[in-house]
Amino acid sequence: MDIQMKRGLLDVCVLAAIKNEDSYGYKIIKDMKPYIELSESTLYTILKRLEMAGLLTVWSAEHGGRLRKYYHITAAGLKRIDDFKEEWREIESIYRFVTREDARR
Repeated sequence: MDIQMKRGLLDVCVLAAIKNEDSYGYKIIKDMKPYIELSESTLYTILKRLEMAGLLTVWSAEHGGRLRKYYHITAAGLKRIDDFKEEWREIESIYRFVTREDARR
């Protein structure tokens, strides 16, 4: 898979993982695990990129005597998910075109 496409897909997956509630790294990985494997290092790179793009914000709270970072999706992050859904319709159309001969066999 094209690395840029995969990167974009993973970004949207992380945004979707925090769409309904603020979350933290370990929980994001756990929530995504049934669908996609993601290492901690990859996740934190994605989270930093999303924060810098204004698609999420970060806040900290003490948990078990340690400071934990929580991630909150912004309006721009929600829009990115909606944009992705629209883009996906086009990708599905392209896929149907590419595989149309396979269906005839």
